[in-house]
Amino acid sequence: MLHRLFFLLGILTFNFRCVYSQPEFTRNAYPVSVIFDTDFGPDYDDVGAITLLHSFADSGWVQILATMASSRHQNAAAAINVFNTYFNRPEIPIGLVSGNAVTLGDKQHWTDSVIRRYPHKVQSNLDVPDALTLYRKILAAQPDHSVTIITVGFLTNLANLLGSLPDTNSSLNGLELVKQKVKNLVCMGGRFPSGKEFNLMMDVNATKRVLAAWPTTILFSGFEIGQKIKTGLPLIENDRIRASPVKDVFAICIPMAAEDSAGRMSWDETAVFVAIKGWQKYYDLEMGSCEINADGFNEWKKKGNTQAHLVEKISPLQMTEILNQLLQHQPVKH
Repeated sequence: MLHRLFFLLGILTFNFRCVYSQPEFTRNAYPVSVIFDTDFGPDYDDVGAITLLHSFADSGWVQILATMASSRHQNAAAAINVFNTYFNRPEIPIGLVSGNAVTLGDKQHWTDSVIRRYPHKVQSNLDVPDALTLYRKILAAQPDHSVTIITVGFLTNLANLLGSLPDTNSSLNGLELVKQKVKNLVCMGGRFPSGKEFNLMMDVNATKRVLAAWPTTILFSGFEIGQKIKTGLPLIENDRIRASPVKDVFAICIPMAAEDSAGRMSWDETAVFVAIKGWQKYYDLEMGSCEINADGFNEWKKKGNTQAHLVEKISPLQMTEILNQLLQHQPVKH
């Protein structure tokens, strides 16, 4: 009898330790409060990502707190405002990265095309505040441990946030403010188990600072996840959708690259999807930590329990069907 009691106590202790050691990669409470950080310009999967975000907002799953630009491309702020306006949320604040930042534009000229064709009040980057100031203002006003940050671009804004000092918005420094207000960070970045990936390598100093100091959980959707998911063709072929900047962007860009003949690879869309809908039904997780060197080469280390990256569970074709449906979402009047 005594032996059995000790055995049961051992099981309970083991289970308690397992649960206690697990990070907060849990199911979301809806609506999810989101700050969306994007490098609008170099690629157009960001357009798919912001479309998914508005689709989820129209379904009541998301409250979009702000949309931040991690690129200083000259069309970044105006193009973001085009899509927020198209989805009937022109009031969503936009912040622009400050200081030294990537300025890459879009070689397909989709940003200037949608700016020319669709309504928007933000005319230039000069019309929006500094992203760091906006981050601190938005975070300070939110309940503790309530904000999900989705980054589908460079980590420049997040590094600036971590290094920020107390201001009129909050008496906390950046690290303290993130620790108090942010629930988790979902990042489209990295190539796993190892390799070079655009988002993490373009501002590698910012990436190193974020990976070393970020105080909440980080969930990575790596290059290898979105690479196999090709989306956009059903949107282009849908004759019922007209006067849509989303459709225009995919219609402009897909014919320009042979690699996109089956649809554009969907890196950023996948990050938004799991940030809102959760990973449990669609992916497995591998726990560990992402390390990156000065050349931008990242490697996954199987140590630690506050970072994880997605591992395929359902087939990429299944996820392709899901995302293609969401990309055809039409604006809802509020």
